[in-house]
Amino acid sequence: MTITVRAAAKFNLHLGVGPVREDGFHPLATVYQAIGLYDDVTAGEADGWQVTLSAEDHIALAEVPTGDDNIVVRAGKALAAHHGIDRAASIEIHKGIPVAGGLAGGSADAAATLVALDRLWSLETSDEDLLAIAGRLGSDVPFALVGATAVGGGRGEIVEPVADNGAWWWVAVGNEQGLSTPAVYRAFDELVGAGVAEPQVPERLLMALEKGDAGLLAEALANDLQAPALALRPDLAQTFADGEEAGALAVQLSGSGPTVLMLCRDAAHAREVAGAMQAKAYDRVWAAPGPVAGAHVVTY
Repeated sequence: MTITVRAAAKFNLHLGVGPVREDGFHPLATVYQAIGLYDDVTAGEADGWQVTLSAEDHIALAEVPTGDDNIVVRAGKALAAHHGIDRAASIEIHKGIPVAGGLAGGSADAAATLVALDRLWSLETSDEDLLAIAGRLGSDVPFALVGATAVGGGRGEIVEPVADNGAWWWVAVGNEQGLSTPAVYRAFDELVGAGVAEPQVPERLLMALEKGDAGLLAEALANDLQAPALALRPDLAQTFADGEEAGALAVQLSGSGPTVLMLCRDAAHAREVAGAMQAKAYDRVWAAPGPVAGAHVVTY
């Protein structure tokens, strides 16, 4: 018996970053949206932990570990420890979310693993306990369980759904060279310093989501990590310029990068923007709707 769970990529519509805390983390005020790029995680019974990988075209797997340091193994062990059981599983990951792209693909895999093993082992873990386990695994893992659109607080692990009446379309443009999240946060600290204010979620962004107004949303997008990321990778500025020339309503870095997201009016506009970016020789271009569901069981 195997269980397959699908989990989506995330995009930060707003990413506000505060001064570094004593524990080394930065407080965040963010608005997450799950978008239609997916990883599928299939879990099956096994005597020991096993991880196998496959991917869609243009998804590089070299940086994804297959041993116990993969987050899916840590997720499975955490779930087993929570229930006081000694079990293992084989985990097959099929990746459609770009690796090391600022789209939280690893977090999506961890969330999918929690759901898959909970079903495979008939554990009936409460939503509250799954979210608590997810929060200990990583800042983006709880949102990968919840999906749709949500406000994130703390270091991002405290999530609460928000009203979103939009049918949004995005074009994601990947980059073959990754960008280190710790390096981007260090650059943020150097650029901004300790005097940065505590972050807040802007009301105008929440209003744009509630109204489902793409023009208002385009004006409200913001990412405090964008400037430090571009300082480390000035070449990404060309992607921004090309996206604007292609007609995107707004262009923003996804998380700590290097993936760039472009807001479009609708599906037809997204196809136009994606085609224009491909014509400029970008080979990692995906059109994706949002918001979409969190981690959920699928059947083939």
